[in-house]
Amino acid sequence: MTPTDSPPPVPTPTTVVGARAETSTDARTPAPTEALVGARPETPTGTPTSTGTPAGARVGASTGTPTGGGTEDHRAEASKHAPATTATGAVPAGPAPAATGPACAAAGYLDVFRVREFRWVFGAHLLSLLGLVVSEIALTVLVYDLTRSPLLSSLTFALGFLPYLLGGTLLAGLADRHPPRRVLVVCDLVCAGAVALMVVPATPVAGLLVLRCAVAAVAPVFQGTRMATLADILGDGDLFVLGRSLLRIVSQSALLAGFGVGGVLLTVVPARGAIALTAATFLLSALLLRLGTARRPARAAEGREGPGATWSLLRDRRIRRLMLLFWLPPFFVVVPEALAAPYADGLGVSTAALGLLMCALPVGTIAGELLAGALLSPATRVRLVAPLLLAGFLPFLLYALRPGTALAALALVAAGAAGAYTLGLDARFVAAVPEERRGRAMTLMTAGMMTVQGVGMAGAGLVAEFVPVHLVVAGAGLLALLTLGVLLATEGRDGADRHVTNR
Repeated sequence: MTPTDSPPPVPTPTTVVGARAETSTDARTPAPTEALVGARPETPTGTPTSTGTPAGARVGASTGTPTGGGTEDHRAEASKHAPATTATGAVPAGPAPAATGPACAAAGYLDVFRVREFRWVFGAHLLSLLGLVVSEIALTVLVYDLTRSPLLSSLTFALGFLPYLLGGTLLAGLADRHPPRRVLVVCDLVCAGAVALMVVPATPVAGLLVLRCAVAAVAPVFQGTRMATLADILGDGDLFVLGRSLLRIVSQSALLAGFGVGGVLLTVVPARGAIALTAATFLLSALLLRLGTARRPARAAEGREGPGATWSLLRDRRIRRLMLLFWLPPFFVVVPEALAAPYADGLGVSTAALGLLMCALPVGTIAGELLAGALLSPATRVRLVAPLLLAGFLPFLLYALRPGTALAALALVAAGAAGAYTLGLDARFVAAVPEERRGRAMTLMTAGMMTVQGVGMAGAGLVAEFVPVHLVVAGAGLLALLTLGVLLATEGRDGADRHVTNR
């Protein structure tokens, strides 16, 4: 599973967590993770203060002061370290952390939890994510019970991808044109209403699928707004990177625990009853966000940012390449997960072995995020983006030897651990995107990550119809190394050109 703040919906039992979680590499998962303030990249680094605010980070909106989130002590301490404002009161954008930035100690995960507003967001993310996992299992079971059609049942998951693309492109502007808290709460209420209608016995199967699309369509707007709001709450320094990481870790953990909870729940209550519980989690999430987060104004003035602004982001070469670094890895990462069942079948192993293969990548992702967040400095995480991106696909080459279950699982754990590149990439992304377009950029990034995962799964299945499964996985790793190598080399050459030009 790719690192998103919320795991994406996938047509296999362990990857179906996506409608809204930030992300992986983030997730509602990704990681996409997919959480609710996560799923997005990076920023200038700084030394944590006693309250967990990174010194030197841009902690506020245009006034140069924190934009509400956190305790009074946190805001007061942050203001002491805020950069000097211009004559107009605007905070000057700092340099990208990849180029400069003090090599000071990184903030810790506990510092993130010291921010009161983040705790509310974290709780809302956890509620909605667990509810989403259960709802996707229950809805699949319900559709199959009503139709006895494996095709329609699998279509329930597939419909989680196309709406992401549509919602992420057509609705992206909502994340910046309206107050972020309002957007988050309305998205939760829309999801709660759609899920509640699924519970009505008179709702036909076609209606269930349409409602599933509605939930998926608002998911990228929700995730993008949450990512942008995370920078408002924590500043766009190291606390933001770690907060985003925490939401991705929760999303990956949901892959390991959520399906077990859902399976047990379905032995006690019918599918519609489980779906009804999901509606309650969306409502509780909306309540936590409404009561626990500060009201902030819209980032962009109403009516000033049309749909063309979404494409204008991609015309910026730096942002476009950062987007590609978020989009390309998930396209390849999902291949061993999508083909885990046929690979295990070819080895003739048990379903327990299949479960091991399915859990290996999320376990590695969680371990990698925790170690990178706790042990590495912000500057080091940024420097390791390229090495980790490439290292993550080297274990895929081992599949060419058709390894057994244990060795294949170890390879996937190693590949997942390399997903820690997202911490450094998050920092670079948040520094590159103008503040007034952060919500739009995060929404577009999330939608792209979810979409390429669906395409990657479908492509892997298609190729595996003609090529042995183990060679498909190894080939995906080789193609990823070549593609990312070219992209990183091009990016590095442009960076060197800019350096020479600016001398």
